[in-house]
Amino acid sequence: MSDSAKLRGILFILLTVIFAFDCNAAATADSVTLFTPYTRITVPPGESINYSVDVINNSKDLRNMEITVSGIPRSWNYTLTSGSYKVGQIAIMGGQKQTLSLKVDVPLNVNKGSYRFTVSAGAETSLPLVVVVSEQGTFETEFTTKQSNMQGHSASTFTFTAELRNRTAEKQLYAFRTNAPRGWNVIFKPNYNQATSVEIEPAGTVNVTIEIKPPVNIQAGTYQIPVVAGTNATSASLNLEVVITGSFNMELTTPTGLLSTDITAGDERRIELMVRNTGSSGLSDVELTYSAPVNWDVVFDPKKIDRIEAGNNATVFATIKADRKAIAGDYVTNLEAKTPEVAAKATFRISVKTPMLLGWIGIFIILAALGSVYYLFRKYGRR
Repeated sequence: MSDSAKLRGILFILLTVIFAFDCNAAATADSVTLFTPYTRITVPPGESINYSVDVINNSKDLRNMEITVSGIPRSWNYTLTSGSYKVGQIAIMGGQKQTLSLKVDVPLNVNKGSYRFTVSAGAETSLPLVVVVSEQGTFETEFTTKQSNMQGHSASTFTFTAELRNRTAEKQLYAFRTNAPRGWNVIFKPNYNQATSVEIEPAGTVNVTIEIKPPVNIQAGTYQIPVVAGTNATSASLNLEVVITGSFNMELTTPTGLLSTDITAGDERRIELMVRNTGSSGLSDVELTYSAPVNWDVVFDPKKIDRIEAGNNATVFATIKADRKAIAGDYVTNLEAKTPEVAAKATFRISVKTPMLLGWIGIFIILAALGSVYYLFRKYGRR
């Protein structure tokens, strides 16, 4: 055999060996596959992403490999688990697969943009993933309400509904306070329970009911009620507005202020009453009622007052009729003027006198008794 033929033979053998080695390397490289269906996910700051990653062994041999996550930002947290265990290396029989869970926590304080990282199975294969943060993150507290203005009269309780959100990366204990004007009563009810503070997990939200009651005899007007939820590190405030349409107050008395009279049993007494609107809002549909001793009667004229403007008076006459069998003494009759918003009472002390006829009859009976005694004494006294 010539030298040239020997050289061609050697070259052929070398090419065959190199080709076989490359094919084996390619087969080795393709023997493991990493798969997850969602490789690009868009989330807001503070969100947690749960990936299901399949590690597939395409070869017939047992493969033992390290599983790593690289390129993830330092401020982000992640855990790689299988079942209830954290894993860093797995072994997979030929032709089988193993499913891993990858949880990635996006922090609240993060810039808007795209973030890329890679899950790798040894040096053989890798899976590139992309997380798109949809908005600029913050380290703050949010205290919001859909309705910050309410209107009502001075006796109303104004109930606001708000949301308190912890947009920090730590659990926070928020204390509630208010700078309401003097005399206003403000009650906080996180999760519908009255409290002065509430604890909220990172990215957590709590519903807060705020009950506001104005002071007595407040004037009509618009009032600002600032409320704050805060910690040593962060706080948020709400400026609530309460519009008072007016106060409701009423007084029932007489023109002279005298609340006593006298009456004869069985007779009537007509009393002039005065209903005063001492509030700042008009009073409508004022009804007159009474509470009197048994068999007594009270008739009002008029029985109902349509309206009394603020600062004005209305005159009502009450005719009180005593029981004809009432004995002499003092009796109490309660008169009341009321509307759906307010009521006023007046207590009358009434002295009952015996009728004159009964008095004369009594005197006549006494005189007749004395006369009878005198007659008997004259007739039989000398015997």
